[in-house]
Amino acid sequence: MMRRFLLIGVAVTLLAGPALAVEPGERLDDPTLESRARVLSQELRCLVCQNQSIDDSDAPLARDLRVLVRERIAEGDSDEEVLDYIVARYGEFVLLRPRVNTQTYLLWALPFIVLLCGTVAVVLTLRRKEKSQAQPAPLSPGEKARLEEIVNRRDTPGS
Repeated sequence: MMRRFLLIGVAVTLLAGPALAVEPGERLDDPTLESRARVLSQELRCLVCQNQSIDDSDAPLARDLRVLVRERIAEGDSDEEVLDYIVARYGEFVLLRPRVNTQTYLLWALPFIVLLCGTVAVVLTLRRKEKSQAQPAPLSPGEKARLEEIVNRRDTPGS
């Protein structure tokens, strides 16, 4: 009995995945064009939700963007032309994966810069620690005399 419930639960979960937020009225009749639209919709950010693609979002603006993508594809635009059109209207922020260009070099390079700085900091810290523990400074003549005095005082009986 428990197996049946488990199998039914798995089946429902697997079938619910493709539904997402795309409504039946939005879909294109041609499966190839619809497939392109779905791929493009997954690359565009919902400007309301910001951490979801327009393919996953139920927001009205996301629906409008999905319809716009499908209209542009139906008119014969290439994928790049569709993205360029939407970026021209809404800015680079609408892309979930920003393009590499002069405005985004720092964005793409920043993780590597932080990693490099962290590595350099760790290496320098380890070297400093190694040098500080390597050799103690030699005793000065005054320190040697004081040490002799302490050692001799302990060796004499009755002190």
